[in-house]
Amino acid sequence: MTIALVLVGALALGVPLFVVIGCVAALAFALYGGVEGFEGLQILIVKMVGLTSKNVFLAIPFFVVSGALMSAGSIAVRLVEVADAAVGWMRGGLAVASVIASVVFAAISGSSPVTLIAIGGIMFPAMLRAGYREKFSLGLLTTAGSLGCLVPPSIPMLVYAISVTGTAAVDVRELFLAGLGPAVLIATLLSVYAVLRAGPIAPGRRFSAAALRGALRRGIWALLLPVLVLGGIYGGLFTATEASAMSVVYAVVVEVGIHRSLRVSALPGVLVGAVSSMGGLLLVILLSFAINDFLVDREVGQLALGIVERWGLGPVGFMMAINVFLIVTGMFMDSISAIVLFTPIIAPAAVALGIDPLHLGVVFIVNMEIGYLAPPIATNLFVASTIFRRPFGLVTRAVMPTLGILCGGLVLVTYLPTLSIGPVHALRGGSLYQPFAAGAKRPAGPSSVPSVSRPSASAPDAGVRRVLTLDELQRIAEARRTDAAAWPDGGARDAAAR
Repeated sequence: MTIALVLVGALALGVPLFVVIGCVAALAFALYGGVEGFEGLQILIVKMVGLTSKNVFLAIPFFVVSGALMSAGSIAVRLVEVADAAVGWMRGGLAVASVIASVVFAAISGSSPVTLIAIGGIMFPAMLRAGYREKFSLGLLTTAGSLGCLVPPSIPMLVYAISVTGTAAVDVRELFLAGLGPAVLIATLLSVYAVLRAGPIAPGRRFSAAALRGALRRGIWALLLPVLVLGGIYGGLFTATEASAMSVVYAVVVEVGIHRSLRVSALPGVLVGAVSSMGGLLLVILLSFAINDFLVDREVGQLALGIVERWGLGPVGFMMAINVFLIVTGMFMDSISAIVLFTPIIAPAAVALGIDPLHLGVVFIVNMEIGYLAPPIATNLFVASTIFRRPFGLVTRAVMPTLGILCGGLVLVTYLPTLSIGPVHALRGGSLYQPFAAGAKRPAGPSSVPSVSRPSASAPDAGVRRVLTLDELQRIAEARRTDAAAWPDGGARDAAAR
């Protein structure tokens, strides 16, 4: 109750998000951390320091810096030129070019707001000059910018990969690959919408191979960056963290040495701006992870699994409930914070129901993509209102049609897991087709006791598959003592309890 009152009061007073999360984390460890008084706060510091040792976490600041460098340079402009030369001649071509440019730039910057700022700032006035309706242009560009959540390398994906542990843990490289199919699907849906709803076409304009070759020549260095980053990761040349550092070096070399769109004297100013935005982001992540660890320590995920069992939700109903919950959560909470806070609650229950952890991660990210656009606390809506200089209410109304498209894409991604995890399983040597919640098994009961095979006299260790913690052994012992029906042999039951 104390923590809830502090949270509501802080939000009502407009306290910055990282302060709110920090206060909640401090109170959680101080009051319920198992240590009397505020000595429990040292646990909070230990948790935060431990996070900085994770390699994937170190990739986040590098991608923020590289995104800032490319936004200040000419990479975004050259990408728009390539997209426009490729599809700008067709009906609604400039709108489709905006979607394509957003997808490619998202693969470079790893950030949704950065993508919206870089591509939207260029394309919005261009679309208005071409005769596109203002409301349509606002909605499409704001929504296309949110694809940065789903296109690798994505900062929300990095955060998700370090938020889940145990049986729900995922390899960030596989999560990146799993996000490609849904990203292409949603980009295609937005492009179809753009063609159907966009009226104007450039008068007398035809496709020009020469213009496309010229645009490719000018934009080749920008187009090579996602190839180098993703190709290097999946080719085993470097890790995601090393790729993020390489993207910074590449951006400096291209923008300063090749494109010459940035001067060396301008780099300190760009880096200062990146550090300012990075500081707030890292504080939110660090403090949110402290609450994440607290929830894991208190086994909140196991409690959630017990609720799922009591309600009788199967995989289909569970995923439907999770989608509704995450969309509503995204309306009131920053997406990064939501990922960190709720993955330890949702992931264990999902895995217990047979849902692939990678599939769950992609569904989670798509929900966060919607959260970037769902009022009242929607990051991209505020960013769009600022850079397009339009009222927040107008931007909110403009994204409603495209937000509906994202929700339709979410349903497809949720119940057609082949879109996400099919390529991953194919690379592992499995089948490209993946059924929903393959091999799902309902847990035996709400006690959340780890599953252990019944021992036999001839093979006492036959059921041991992993090393159990002391807490797990104690729970198993208590369960076996009270479950005589499951262990009719009193000697075997006592041995298992011991």
